[in-house]
Amino acid sequence: MEAQRPVSPKEQTAVISARRWMRWLPGLTVLKAYRLSWLPSDLTAGLVLTTMLVPVGIAYAEASGVPGVYGLYATIVPLLAYALFGPSRILVLGPDSALAAPILAVVVQIAAGDPSRAIAVASMMAIVSGLFCIVLGLLRLGFITELLSKPIRYGYMNGIALAVLISQLPRLFAIRIEERGPLRDIVSLALGVAAGQANWYSFAVGAASLALILFLKRFEKLPGILIAVIVATLCVTVLHLDSVGVKVLGKIPQGLPTFALPWVSDADLVKILLGGCAVALIAFADTSVLSRTFAARFRSRVDPNQEMVGLGVANLAAGLFHGFPISSSSSRTPVAEAAGAKTQLTGVVGALAVAALLMAAPNLMRYLPNSALAAVVIAAALGLFEITDLKRIFRIQQWEFWLSMACFAGVAVFGAIPGICFAVVIAVIEFLWDGWRPHYAVLGRVEGLRGYHDVQRYPHAERIAGLVLFRWDAPLFFANAEQFQQRLLEAVAESPSAVRRVVVAAEPVTSVDVTSADMLRDLTRTLDERGIGLHFAEVKDPVRDKLRRFELTDLLGDACFHPTVNSAVDGYVETVGKG
Repeated sequence: MEAQRPVSPKEQTAVISARRWMRWLPGLTVLKAYRLSWLPSDLTAGLVLTTMLVPVGIAYAEASGVPGVYGLYATIVPLLAYALFGPSRILVLGPDSALAAPILAVVVQIAAGDPSRAIAVASMMAIVSGLFCIVLGLLRLGFITELLSKPIRYGYMNGIALAVLISQLPRLFAIRIEERGPLRDIVSLALGVAAGQANWYSFAVGAASLALILFLKRFEKLPGILIAVIVATLCVTVLHLDSVGVKVLGKIPQGLPTFALPWVSDADLVKILLGGCAVALIAFADTSVLSRTFAARFRSRVDPNQEMVGLGVANLAAGLFHGFPISSSSSRTPVAEAAGAKTQLTGVVGALAVAALLMAAPNLMRYLPNSALAAVVIAAALGLFEITDLKRIFRIQQWEFWLSMACFAGVAVFGAIPGICFAVVIAVIEFLWDGWRPHYAVLGRVEGLRGYHDVQRYPHAERIAGLVLFRWDAPLFFANAEQFQQRLLEAVAESPSAVRRVVVAAEPVTSVDVTSADMLRDLTRTLDERGIGLHFAEVKDPVRDKLRRFELTDLLGDACFHPTVNSAVDGYVETVGKG
């Protein structure tokens, strides 16, 4: 047998470097392991997916305040980029209804009705969104969207769904109004309809399309959106409804998107930056949930940080090729899965099919009515509403339900971007409130139960004379340091016997910061002046390391730290016995 040649250090370094690059390009890893038997399934699924990519892409572009063709550009390029950088095997990315409201909110304010400015602003938002996601992914901050609780997510998503729905109603009636926020827009629309501005032919086409889409949803095998759009287009074409005021998509430019750096010289960059970051958070929240769901079905794991990088690269590519911010799709991904998709080649096939349509037959969609596109977006918005689980939350935790309602009202009254910022502020306040007012307990022995338990829950619990066992169920940090000190001193004051020692049962304390360390230093001096010793039990090693770094271990001494509450109690009893 021929001996293997030893691998040189240089070759080992090259292999390690290649593996690192492959980690950031999961599409290449899938390609290396691709099976030829998957190809027919991916090709078929890609062609089936195309039937949804075209009408949905155009509809969501119009809903976002940009011409419809840019929805196709924002479909082609991100699908190709995600196929290379995305970790999910079948996730479908593209324009999304959940992003329409925040994109529209920024575009309307800055573009002033100019289509070229509108797409430049939207593309700038996509670049901001992409860079934001990439940076967070590289910093391994993929967990950031988990900081928003479920009720808060429900609140802002319900608000966005309402904003999207209301934004499409004027297009349904073919009425032009000035965008000023969801509630004011509905008043303007009502006044327009009352004044006789509505085009009822347009409304009839849109309402019928919406009814057909909702009816066909129950038949999973049928492409309901495509059928409704084709029927609406045929009605407009055959009956010449465009001559009676039914607005249509019009001529679509032939060709593919080209590379360009978007820029609007007099734009409010702060609004674009805030809007781009807001849509990035929404997009990643949706993408991470959808990605984990389909990863579980395939019994695989998806790295959330790589997911954020993949989404970021897709958005960056969209912005550089006349697109706008995109996200994963909870409607198109299941279509790909049901059609038999095996890998991201499905998305690549879909992207190439859309590109071929733009090159060969762009005028096929010329008579597509705007009201039918509005119906597509409204149907998607209806699917964004979450009501069932909110009923459960109301039943089990009413204050979180009302928190959700506050977020919903913020989006509904002030619009998507201010509403999302409001939701983030509420999330931070909720987090700080939970940490600021945590549960605490004074502990005692309970007959028939092992360990030490809350004397409030067990009034007959036996308390050891001269000893206060105090448990704090939260990390110690700047927001609750004073609360800790006050509650502990109150426990000392309320003790039925003169206190000689306090033992803090610190197992729930997962962290300390400088502010809380300084508080403990002051508390130690205060207790010393009263002849009371401060001890700790069950301190976690990382917390003990911090206390040592903050020079508290030297102040207290190693004897003040006990491995368990029992050993702390035994140590006190032994000391009292000797005294």
